[in-house]
Amino acid sequence: MIVSAGRGESFDFAYPIGVGLVESTINLTRLALFDRPEFLLFIGSAGSYGDYAPFDIVTSKGAVNIELSFFEGRSYTPLDNAIVSEGFNVSHETLVNSSNYITTDKKSWKKFRSVNVGIENMEFFSVLSVAREFNIPAAGVFVITNFCDENAHEQYRKNISEAMERLRKYIKDRFLREKS
Repeated sequence: MIVSAGRGESFDFAYPIGVGLVESTINLTRLALFDRPEFLLFIGSAGSYGDYAPFDIVTSKGAVNIELSFFEGRSYTPLDNAIVSEGFNVSHETLVNSSNYITTDKKSWKKFRSVNVGIENMEFFSVLSVAREFNIPAAGVFVITNFCDENAHEQYRKNISEAMERLRKYIKDRFLREKS
């Protein structure tokens, strides 16, 4: 099953699960309880910590939930904040950071990249968390819309339409080809 956040990131072939960590967790849990999919492929936009440029396509099956204060030694978590899904054949060399907040500080890029986190997407950690709980293989395909800097929101708004079209084409070409 292909899922996306919805709202501005909707596709005719993807089930919308909501924006951010909370909405996506609630809706995906409901889906897993009542209509459990065999696999989950999350698709959506992501911001880059510098290694990827706008419109690059990135696949991953690994996510983290790290707040900037963690790198600064001002917070900690007793929770497991990293997940790698098994059973889906895509790379997880680039981890995806998920938070309900968008990073706008370019100085943080080096900290994220030092732990193999290359991009951020608000929902992916919750997708992998639900998938792990229900033993569902999962992965993500992301199109970069912006760099995580002071211009993040402006770049996102400028690039989102073209990015969604490129992601739509990539998914259709790679995962939804008609069988002859």
